[in-house]
Amino acid sequence: MRGRAASVIVLSDEERAFLESQVRRHKAARSLSDRCRMVLLCAEGLSSKEVALRLGHSEHTVGKWRRRFAEHRTEGLTDEYRSGRPRTVLDTQVADVVRRTLETTPKDATHWSIRSMALETALSHTTVRRIWTAFGPQPHRSETFKLSTDPLFVDKVQDIVGLYLSPPNRAIVLCVDEKSQIQALDREQPVLPMAPGVPERRTHTYVRNGTTSLFAALDIATGAVIGKCYQRHRATEFLDFLKQIDRQMPEGPEVHIVMDNYATHKTPRIKAWLARRPHWHVHFTPTSASWINQVERWFAELTRKQLQRGVHRSVAELEADIAAFIAAHNENPKPYRWVKSANDILASVKRFCQRTHETLCGEL
Repeated sequence: MRGRAASVIVLSDEERAFLESQVRRHKAARSLSDRCRMVLLCAEGLSSKEVALRLGHSEHTVGKWRRRFAEHRTEGLTDEYRSGRPRTVLDTQVADVVRRTLETTPKDATHWSIRSMALETALSHTTVRRIWTAFGPQPHRSETFKLSTDPLFVDKVQDIVGLYLSPPNRAIVLCVDEKSQIQALDREQPVLPMAPGVPERRTHTYVRNGTTSLFAALDIATGAVIGKCYQRHRATEFLDFLKQIDRQMPEGPEVHIVMDNYATHKTPRIKAWLARRPHWHVHFTPTSASWINQVERWFAELTRKQLQRGVHRSVAELEADIAAFIAAHNENPKPYRWVKSANDILASVKRFCQRTHETLCGEL
């Protein structure tokens, strides 16, 4: 007995071009490219059985896509819509999970976890995870912030950012600050060096061997750093550091100093010394805004590269390592690139304040 006759495939130029392009595409779905190959071979006059043997598919599969193409042309090669499994989580349940996450806390914790929320709402932890991923709440995360209360915040930001983005001609801009109470820490037991597949290991307990304070000045144009360690960080040490900077400055250029409002920076001796040097100009950062002083970024680099994992048996060793780090940095200094204008910074602060105000008003 003979079965039903196979559909005859005749391709137009546009259809052939489309099918061949799908076969050549690297990112095309494998199922679609296989169907296009079947139709192309069928158009060459091969039977469904011959196409199946050549491509490694069953004769039934080739016959199915031959008929689909004959009836619907290229649109018939795509998969039909499938409704899928019916939803088991209602919109009200999703809204309840989001509301509980944002507005409540568990009895025994400060924030929800996936499993505690699942237990509270009688849903699976995978469902809670999908809801949190879709709507964005992250109760396990917490960030800190500090808004400056300086009444001259706007003026100081515009002044200092203006120095960074458009410094005066033939002027030197230095960011000055101190990193106080740097501890010389030794481990109670020897540090075990790393090995293939094994990280460096050290005891979590340590021995304090004294402290030192680093005064540093960063040249924003070159990235070079002037630094000196002192046992204390009083106005006397700060004045001595300013004198060291003065000795290293070339004759002629104006010197602009960016520094914070620390009390040792404003003593009568410091003011008198600066008054005798009219070519020195001081720019104070806003209170609670150390992020605007670029030398703080360099301090972070010093901490990460030298201090965080350093082992120092004495203050002398610590100061020697700091001096070596400064010397190595100055061999190939690179300035930090300031990208935000004062208007961008102030707009960002304004948006944050508005969001905070709206949140507080919503809670009230």
